[in-house]
Amino acid sequence: MIQAIRALLQFTTVLPLGKTAPFDAFARNTWLYPLSGYITGGIGSVVILLIPAPPLILAVLATGIIFFISGANHLDGLFDLGDGLMAHGSRERRIKALTDRQMGTGAMVLGMTITLLTIASLSSIHQSIMAASALVFAEVGGKWGMAMLTAYGRPFHEGLHSALNKNTKKWHIIPATMLLIPALMLPLPVHAKIASCVAFVFVSLFMRYMAYRLFGGVNGDITGATGEINRCAVLTVLAIILV
Repeated sequence: MIQAIRALLQFTTVLPLGKTAPFDAFARNTWLYPLSGYITGGIGSVVILLIPAPPLILAVLATGIIFFISGANHLDGLFDLGDGLMAHGSRERRIKALTDRQMGTGAMVLGMTITLLTIASLSSIHQSIMAASALVFAEVGGKWGMAMLTAYGRPFHEGLHSALNKNTKKWHIIPATMLLIPALMLPLPVHAKIASCVAFVFVSLFMRYMAYRLFGGVNGDITGATGEINRCAVLTVLAIILV
């Protein structure tokens, strides 16, 4: 299990963790995704708790650090999804735009919208302990969505997502959900936690529906984008409730 956790963190972050763990160690245990959220969210929350600065500056720094330690891989998926959504015409054209490495207008629009809304929502939560807790909750919820899509998202082509999906069992969503329990202990109002859970479950299900309808299935870009959009959705809900 230690090897699986190391493989998870090497897959989802750029943290220096020594010798590269076998990819299969993570591929067989994708239900561990939420653990990565505790790490990235925890590092971001340290910024909020320890740096004496206005909320907006802290929100930018915390979000930027999360992007940095995750290698911006999931953010890249969000950009790619933006291009795929912006493409007109056949499903094949949408898939080509989604998987093309060049960044277009759709990438900028969706990427900037989600990022700015994330920062605005986090900066709206002025109590440091609440903001830090919200960030951890949002990160964990985002990673739960990635675990869900990995288990239940039918791949539309061979690639990284298909390799993970092939090794993931449907029942893996159960231990992934169990990993939410520590997040539910965070010092946030109960109704805020419930609303946040509803938000990331809804977004995850919607992303799966949208991916099937527009692209015929899921790939790694859509899975990564789901993590980014979930983080934004949870923080937006919490900002509305906690303000």
